[in-house]
Amino acid sequence: MPQAENAAAELTMTRLLDAPRELVWQAWTDPEHVQNWWGPHPCTNSDCVIELRVGGAFRLDMHAADGATYPCRGTIREVVAPRRLVIEGDALCPHPCGAGLPPNAIVTLTLDAHGDKTRLTLHTRFPSAAAQRGADDAGFVVGWEATLDRLGDYL
Repeated sequence: MPQAENAAAELTMTRLLDAPRELVWQAWTDPEHVQNWWGPHPCTNSDCVIELRVGGAFRLDMHAADGATYPCRGTIREVVAPRRLVIEGDALCPHPCGAGLPPNAIVTLTLDAHGDKTRLTLHTRFPSAAAQRGADDAGFVVGWEATLDRLGDYL
């Protein structure tokens, strides 16, 4: 049965990372680390701010090779260190992908320890199927796959 146009849509990605959970948590919550791996190659990042508290800001500017800048803006909705981080994408973001945090989407990071490795689960709940299609058309899935590869290399 087709999904209703205004119904929420969801996407889940997982990775097993060769790093302990506490290190992966730091890589996600320390602006100095995030700037080094966020976005696909050859993107670079600047102006990263992470206020690690409910209601705090998560933001950075992602710079593409063609000179375009893509703002990544969100509000932290939940923090359960070192296991869970929930961020809501800024509703005013003009880009449907939001440089990883699509407008009005809820992005949930879950980190589960597996010995000296970490199972990362990235779950995105879009406000609608149309919003998910827009994000996908703008490179959301491809971008996150490349970004998670980059995170694994960084760790």
